[in-house]
Amino acid sequence: MTAISPARASERPAPGDPDLGAPLGPPLQEEDAVRLAQVLKAVADPTRLRLLSIIRRQPDGEACVCDLTGPVRLSQPTVSHHLKILVEAGLLTREKRGVWAYYSVVPGSLEELADAFQLDR
Repeated sequence: MTAISPARASERPAPGDPDLGAPLGPPLQEEDAVRLAQVLKAVADPTRLRLLSIIRRQPDGEACVCDLTGPVRLSQPTVSHHLKILVEAGLLTREKRGVWAYYSVVPGSLEELADAFQLDR
């Protein structure tokens, strides 16, 4: 590891320097970090990301599991497993109607995820 020369160290902006931008706020608390990790694990799967995207874009904001198997080309039990993980992560809600389950995105959940990283939406 290369040491920083005293001359180069003095070139760094000091804490609070306006060139550093706005402070990011306090670091995550332990329980917030655990919750965020659960959500990130849930969305770290390409199929689950696709399912979220498909459900979010439905005209009525919900989708039956029976309508999700075709777009992701997976069996109903596999799709149901992925949806269960998204429900447990707090990203989807599940409503049973007869023999089918309907899923919708929890209002504000995706915005909360973006806010955790202060991302522009």
